[in-house]
Amino acid sequence: MFVTPAFAQAGPFGGDNMLVQLLPFVLIFVIMYFLILRPQQKRGKAHAELVKNLRRGDTVVTSGGLVGKV
Repeated sequence: MFVTPAFAQAGPFGGDNMLVQLLPFVLIFVIMYFLILRPQQKRGKAHAELVKNLRRGDTVVTSGGLVGKV
């Protein structure tokens, strides 16, 4: 009974409404990419480079504070 007036007010262009509904999800993904995913990828590349450049006899300090030699 109440659904009919809601559908009667819809305009002839229904495709634009779908774009408006998807826009917040796209914006959230873009923000999440720049705040979380991109810095994480940079840290991963820096870590891989550090591990690649380790040589025998290098002194290392772990995140827990332990000092050791490779």
